[in-house]
Amino acid sequence: MNEILAGLSVVSTICAIVFGYVAFARNGKKDVADEAKSDATVLTEIGYIKANTDEIKAEQKEQRKTNVEVVTRLTAVEASAKQAHKRLDTFENRERHEHEE
Repeated sequence: MNEILAGLSVVSTICAIVFGYVAFARNGKKDVADEAKSDATVLTEIGYIKANTDEIKAEQKEQRKTNVEVVTRLTAVEASAKQAHKRLDTFENRERHEHEE
């Protein structure tokens, strides 16, 4: 009877070792798969961020062009307004001189 118990003990110990190793190996593979999935997710997110950054840069470039155009037009309008004011001043001065005489 003791021999059966001793044999059963040895078999149980061996089974525990085998099952432990199998579980360890399976968890190792699962960890690698999880890590690969995580890495793929990170790479996808980085790609998304890069695409958005490129889009923002393109929009900024277009905005710079628009700003330059607006500044150019504003400068022309200011020059035109300055000339108009000079003409008005000349006209007002002429009117004053005519009324004074």
